[in-house]
Amino acid sequence: MSELPLPTVDAATSWVEHHLGHLVCDPGVAASPARRGGQRAADAALATIDITGYAKRRSQVHPSSSRGATVLSPYIRHGLLTLAEVVTAVAGAPSADRRKFVDELWWQEYTRHLYARVGVRNRGALRRQPAVGATRWALPIDDEMVCLRSVSEELEQTGWLVNQTRMWVAAHWSVRAGHAWRYGEEWMFRHLLDGSRAANRYGWQWSVGAMTSEPYGLSRWQVEKRAPAWCESCPLAAACPIQDWPTAMSGEALEDSWLRAGDDMVGPEEPMVSGNPDAVWLTAESLGARDPALMAWPDTPVVFVFDERLLDHLQLSAKRLVFIAETLAELAEHRPLRVLLDDPVRALQGSRLASTFAPVPGYQTRAAQLSIVATYPYPWLSRPAGGDVRSHSSWTRQRTRAH
Repeated sequence: MSELPLPTVDAATSWVEHHLGHLVCDPGVAASPARRGGQRAADAALATIDITGYAKRRSQVHPSSSRGATVLSPYIRHGLLTLAEVVTAVAGAPSADRRKFVDELWWQEYTRHLYARVGVRNRGALRRQPAVGATRWALPIDDEMVCLRSVSEELEQTGWLVNQTRMWVAAHWSVRAGHAWRYGEEWMFRHLLDGSRAANRYGWQWSVGAMTSEPYGLSRWQVEKRAPAWCESCPLAAACPIQDWPTAMSGEALEDSWLRAGDDMVGPEEPMVSGNPDAVWLTAESLGARDPALMAWPDTPVVFVFDERLLDHLQLSAKRLVFIAETLAELAEHRPLRVLLDDPVRALQGSRLASTFAPVPGYQTRAAQLSIVATYPYPWLSRPAGGDVRSHSSWTRQRTRAH
């Protein structure tokens, strides 16, 4: 087991480079210019949120000043902000903008419910075989195309993309360029600050037609509508390779009755406490200062484990690790904290732990091998009840009936 010195907020980048630099995909370690880690940054972003015009601008791409996206997703992804907190924060927004924005948050909750049902099965197609372009491009991303090159560069340089361009890349990768969506999903996940197997894999499956009867398609009119300057400056403007809609056919339907009803990774509805913990175990799913286990045990030391073997396999962008390091550094200003680089089960074996449940397979597997004496509920926006998760619309109808 390797216990690491505690990072500081100002030196988080150099800390990652020194201690975790061998585990990242970037040629150089840097923080993201899109968002910085830490509860203070998360709370400041939420306090200043303004979604006026969101309904009209949420899908705008370029220039960045035209965008309506809030870039709160990295904080939501890592539990620094809950969906319920974000819903409350926009209560006074114009009604049309608030309605559209909150609807997008419910989409985020849906992906979590779907993942709570399917877990690692979302590595493969869930409802239909994906649509794949009949003529395979040599590369899934053609750097001569300003639109795709710009999106690729933004992802790798900032760790963030608006949802519109995430769909563009996913659809182009498979539906037109003919490459397996799994490899594209891995590439995007690796670089995203908000990368999650729930949202990212769902987005890719939806875009390539594995969750719907029709795949999404990227064509020139979308780029001209959302980022017109890209087409104007593109060297391929006179012979655009995405001038027309892609011709890939929808894939064969798969058996999906198991998505209608089943068991979910949902966690306890109330705290389950059987003893006093030696430490509060934080995971990357719940790093916020208002983490339920942290708040329940304010005088108990905290531990976070960077899973060395997993990180070596994932080869994440250093930007996400800097984001996490900044968050841990800020927490260490207020709480006794240990940061370890090891296998979490081996590192935490023998400790009595308090932890907030995380609806992901990795947490389930590790928690089953550890002594968790106090488990706290995951902050669902709407708690899963084992119902229909085949589509957002069926899930919404079921949720509406239940309430």
